Amino acid sequence: MLANAHEPRLLRWLDCVTEGVGRAIAWLVVIMMVVQFAIVVLRYIFGINSIVMQESVMYMHAAVFMLGAGWTLRHDGHVRVDIFYRKMSNKGRAWIDLLGTLFLLIPVASFIAISSFRYVMTSWAIMERSGDGGIPAVFLLKSLILAMVALLLLQAVAQLIRQMLIIRGKLSGSTPVHEEMV
Repeated sequence: MLANAHEPRLLRWLDCVTEGVGRAIAWLVVIMMVVQFAIVVLRYIFGINSIVMQESVMYMHAAVFMLGAGWTLRHDGHVRVDIFYRKMSNKGRAWIDLLGTLFLLIPVASFIAISSFRYVMTSWAIMERSGDGGIPAVFLLKSLILAMVALLLLQAVAQLIRQMLIIRGKLSGSTPVHEEMV
């Protein structure tokens, strides 16, 4: 790709949001490992069990995957069957990515948002809590669904802008890095 100075300001801003969230959420993996280690040590050495600690690992795990989805999309880390894709020109790949974003990503993300909105809002309305005496904020956990959709749609806009620039020859494409070694 060309230097960031040649990209539109909106594209740079969207990529910065995605990068910032992705880098911040990556730290949860380290914290999650430390908490999980502490759970094991407390349980098997000291015989102490903490439902709050166990649920916190689940919350962090959900946050990493749900909030990291946009970052993964930005870095082309999602699973792809690229039998033909990797042999295509930059413009050909840009067309595939553009059509995939328009006809798969945006509709699926919109469906998830529409179908889960009431589910999340109901949880907020009753301030849903853990039934096992754990973290009293299940409504926050469920809110990750809508946050994931928002971050994916932000990245979808960035993808659309980027692919249109590549198709129009105003931005160079990148060669796929996820090549299979045969």
